[in-house]
Amino acid sequence: MDVDEVDGRERPRAEGSWTPGKVAGLLGVSPVTLRTWAARYGVGPSLRDDGRHRRYSDADVRRLQHMQRLVDRGMRAREAAAAAFSGTGEAVPEVSHARRAEELERAAEELGYGSLAALLDETLDALGPAGAWTEVLVPVLRHLGGRWLRGDLCFASEWALTGEISLALQRCGARFATAPPGRGVLLACCPGERHGLPMEVLRAALAEAGIPAVHLGQMVPAETTIAGAEKLGPVAVFLWSMSAATADDLLGRRLRRRGFDVVMAGPGWENLAGQDGVRWVDDLPGALELAAERVKA
Repeated sequence: MDVDEVDGRERPRAEGSWTPGKVAGLLGVSPVTLRTWAARYGVGPSLRDDGRHRRYSDADVRRLQHMQRLVDRGMRAREAAAAAFSGTGEAVPEVSHARRAEELERAAEELGYGSLAALLDETLDALGPAGAWTEVLVPVLRHLGGRWLRGDLCFASEWALTGEISLALQRCGARFATAPPGRGVLLACCPGERHGLPMEVLRAALAEAGIPAVHLGQMVPAETTIAGAEKLGPVAVFLWSMSAATADDLLGRRLRRRGFDVVMAGPGWENLAGQDGVRWVDDLPGALELAAERVKA
């Protein structure tokens, strides 16, 4: 999502062009504060729309959001401006996993899509897909799930967060070099499985590790998974199921009969683990290790 669509606010007059008032409202600071930052730290608007009026670009806004987060974390404004606008990241304070989780949940609660995107990109850059998932994202999602069970209607927050996580993982995976040629792994959800985010995390982590992989998505029809496997010839097929209700053992058997190495991934397969030589993995490090073994074999 573009920065100028953030938080459901009215768009600026021109694409990628923000008035100072709009930026001040987005950041939750006064226009006076914004002008002070521009005068003292050189972080003012970089665009001119008609030769007289200055406008902030999308890049300006993203850097100002980063500067504001650094200030909120205890950095002095001058140092925060230098870190956010120089791109060096020098002297940036360490951010605990708990603080990252708190910031993400607050942004989700406010439906701050732009803030969520920036926070997720920063977290993925700092921790990598696997670390971000296990140390920050899973705790946030579990906390939101617990709130839901206690009667707190936070569905909109969870929906916003999961959607932005998916988009951030796509951006993260695209930043890594193209995987080397050769047979890779195929990632697919069982036909009835709606919760495919863990497979998206695995896809991004595989990209980071340089392991070729294709992710078919969630609720993949059985025939689509089989056709994809026959066309791609993967070294292994990871078949994801979140719960026993969605675990499609028939699909697993059909793939194995066609000669594919099938890995049952996720908690939905726990009751079937070990039966008929079924290989089961229920953690991200284990899935990464198994995929690497299959590719190298």
